[in-house]
Amino acid sequence: MKKAAVIIGLGEVLWDVFPDGARFGGAPANFACHAASLGAEAWLVSAVGTDAEGDKAAYFLRDHGVCCDALATDAAHPTGSVQVTLHGNGYPSYQIMENAAWDHLPWSAALGDLASRAEAVCFGSLGQRSETARRTIQRFLAAVPDTGLKIFDVNLRQHYFSGEVLRTSLEAANAVKLNEDELPVLGRLFSLKGTDTAAQLGQLAECFDLRLVALTLGDRGAVLFSQGAMDEFQPPPVSVVDTVGAGDSFTAAVVTGFLEGLPLAEINRHASAIAGFVCSRRGATPALPAALRQRPLTPTPNH
Repeated sequence: MKKAAVIIGLGEVLWDVFPDGARFGGAPANFACHAASLGAEAWLVSAVGTDAEGDKAAYFLRDHGVCCDALATDAAHPTGSVQVTLHGNGYPSYQIMENAAWDHLPWSAALGDLASRAEAVCFGSLGQRSETARRTIQRFLAAVPDTGLKIFDVNLRQHYFSGEVLRTSLEAANAVKLNEDELPVLGRLFSLKGTDTAAQLGQLAECFDLRLVALTLGDRGAVLFSQGAMDEFQPPPVSVVDTVGAGDSFTAAVVTGFLEGLPLAEINRHASAIAGFVCSRRGATPALPAALRQRPLTPTPNH
């Protein structure tokens, strides 16, 4: 039996507070849950408070198959939360609590050991809004083997990013996932020329020596770019309940498929199907049906 890939979410964990109640969230945490559901040895590197919300977050992660041995506890700061407003099209806006436990993510020798085992790690810009967490995240990334996939989920939120964070994150990464609103931001910041999406993705990959670029386009599908090859796919429409977590599920499916060496077209179709399912359910981490957890069986090298 093939050994499960060690895949890590690195950054924020929190509770998304909707008008009808709180739901588990945080992009790296959602990513880890979906990676676990797709058969990975999934970990979350983050921090929670010594409060009821922290206990519930740890329970939720373990219940979804995520290892919490690298989940720090912080008695001085509360578990993170976000006030979420859903608009008429199901798309959310966020008001993010400041000075949460994950802003104070500490470094430890155990994190260095875990990083040395990582086959893939997903991190974002929000998790680096504080200097403490940013230092820990960058140190973790530096300890990941060169063979590991380090995917930067751009995930721009409110004012919690800067050109410096985006540049250093892309320099630390060898893969990136972004959406159609984030591509123009990177285009302006890094002087990507023209308006052709494929050309801009190629420029971004060349500028930062990226093995993989994933661009999501909402209901118009997604584009994957790797080593000069590109796949575009627009899935059939789904009835959207909310889109929270859909991008994280897409990233998890892309990462697991890429590690298995599957063709870009198969990766894109599988990841898009999973994201569409998440959009059709309430919450960021609905249980995936067995048909979506299965992997295609025609591996070819992507690396």
